[in-house]
This record gives sequence, structure tokens and C-alpha cells, in this order.
Amino acid sequence: MSAIEPSDYAVLLEDLKRRVHGARYQAQRKANTELLRLYWQIGQTLLQRREAEEWGSSTVERLATDLRTEFPTMKGFSRANLFYMRRVAEAWPNEDEFVQQPAGQLPWTQVTLLLDKLDTRELRDWYAQQSAAHAWSRGVLTHQISTRLHEREGAAPSNFAATLQQPDSDLAQQLTKDPYALDFLAIDSDANERELEERLTVRVVETLRELGAGFSFVGRQVHFDVDGDDFYVDLLFFNWQQVRFVVVELKTSKFDPRDAGQLGFYVALVDDRMRIPELHAPTVGILLVTDKNETVVKYSLAGAAQPVAVSRYELSPVEQAALPAEETLTRIATEVVDGELEGGAPTDM
Repeated sequence: MSAIEPSDYAVLLEDLKRRVHGARYQAQRKANTELLRLYWQIGQTLLQRREAEEWGSSTVERLATDLRTEFPTMKGFSRANLFYMRRVAEAWPNEDEFVQQPAGQLPWTQVTLLLDKLDTRELRDWYAQQSAAHAWSRGVLTHQISTRLHEREGAAPSNFAATLQQPDSDLAQQLTKDPYALDFLAIDSDANERELEERLTVRVVETLRELGAGFSFVGRQVHFDVDGDDFYVDLLFFNWQQVRFVVVELKTSKFDPRDAGQLGFYVALVDDRMRIPELHAPTVGILLVTDKNETVVKYSLAGAAQPVAVSRYELSPVEQAALPAEETLTRIATEVVDGELEGGAPTDM
């Protein structure tokens, strides 16, 4: 005779699975923290010995070899890693400040990335906090650092302060970036708006990542019938953290004051047709353009009744965009060669 399965077996199983996953996560997190504590302590020892006894790289290399011999199953005792441990102790002089802060919650490879890519404690702690809060992979953290997220986040000019109440206006401002880094689209700068929309939709995972935490995709070319007239919202998102709809309009041109009016119309439409006032925060709009005159944007937003922001987007990596033009490099190279041939000093860049 087979046993009768309890009616709540499925619920019980899911609850136990959740507990097991939670316990495993906490155990892994604690193990990672303790490993980082060990690395800090080793780094601090190396730092003290370097200052007191002038330990050189040869001594560190010998130490790495001996530690790998003693602990063959541990992969963290390479010569390079020991130097990283010393740099960690230099960057975070207090052990508890390191392991109990966001940096102590990150994988070791992300900690070394913070050391390699960022020069100040303030920036390292900021990106560590963001990575820990949003569970970024190393690749995502690399992307956010290379596109200078700390400068772009919340930076888009908007009229939120005038059209939304506090503290909602501050929250809405946090949804913006300026510029948006859309290099992942791998699309030419002469693409039209529909092509840009399509690529953003196809690469929706990367799009949501760039928009920020809490964004979910609602639709593209969302249709509204207004007394027989048809209107289409380019891209519609919902941010579940702030519980609000976000209308995104794309322009493959420089900002025009009429664009703000069009976006404001769509924001009002979504707010009236889709928002549930008892549940949702006010709808906001973000206009993405290739370029903008900040003063023109300021005056345009001052006259807009709906909460909207204006931001540029970039289709090339930030580092590439910052490089001198090819003509400039050619000119500099020519000047240097000419100067050397004439026996003079090379021209300063």
C-alpha cells in the first residue's frame, strides 16, 4: 500500500528548498568574507615587513612558492595575488572596515578590479556598494567602471523637482543617467529611430542593466487610441522598486524643444490610461537624444507640465569617444617626426 502524499507537500518542498538555498548562500558569503579577511591579514603582514625590513619582490615570490607547496589545493597564493593582498591592506588600512563593508562582500576578482581601475578609496567603496547591492558580475562591474557610472547616475537634467513632490522627485531623479552608454547595441550612429528601438528590444537584458535597478520591460511602440487618433510610445518600462511607469522616447538627433512636449504628452497619456493612483507613483519620461544644448533643455523643461528628463546616449565606448580624432593623432605624429629631423625637441601633446 503506497503512502498518501500530504496535500501541502509541494508547498513544504518549496519552503525547504528555499531554506537550503538560503543557508548555502549564507555559508558561501561567510566563507568569502573569511577568505578576504585572511587575504587582508596576509597583506598587512607583507606591508609591515616591507616597511620594517625592506622585503623585496624576491622574498614575496619565495613566500608564494612555499605557501602553494604547503596548501596545494588553494589557488590564491600566486606572486601576483600576494602583491594584491598588500595593496588591499594599503587601500583599506583597517581590517574591520574592509571585511564589514561592501568590498568585503565581493568576490576576490572584483576586489582586484577595484584596485586596478580606481584610484581613490571613495570610488572603490562606491562601486563596491553598487556591485554588492545589485549582485553584479565582474563583467558588469568592469562595464560600469569603464563608463564612469558614478558620474552618469542621476545626472540628467529634469523638471522633477518642479513637477513632483518631495521625496518622490529625488527618487525619480535617481532613475536617470547622463549619458546612457548604449555601445552594447553594436549599431552605427546613422541608424534610424526604429532600428535603435529594435536593437534595444533585442538586447533587452543589457538595456535593462543600463537603465538601472528595478526596471522591467513593458513594450515597444505601445499603442494608444485617443478619440480615433493613434499614438505610439517608443518604449515603455515599469520600475518595480519605485512602482512607476517610465516612458522612454528616442531621437536620433539633437534635442529640440518640441521633443519635450511630445514626451510630456505620452507621459500624461500613460499616467491617465495605465497608472493606478492608489498603487503607482506618478509616471515619468526620459528623452534620449544624440546631443543637447543644456540651456535650451533648461528652458524647455521649465515650461513642461509633466515630469520629464533629457539625456544623451552614446553608441561608442566612453574610452573610445575620449580618444583624439585620427586627424589630430596624424598631425601630432607629423610634428614629432619633423621636430626630431630638425634636431629640436618633440612637440608637446
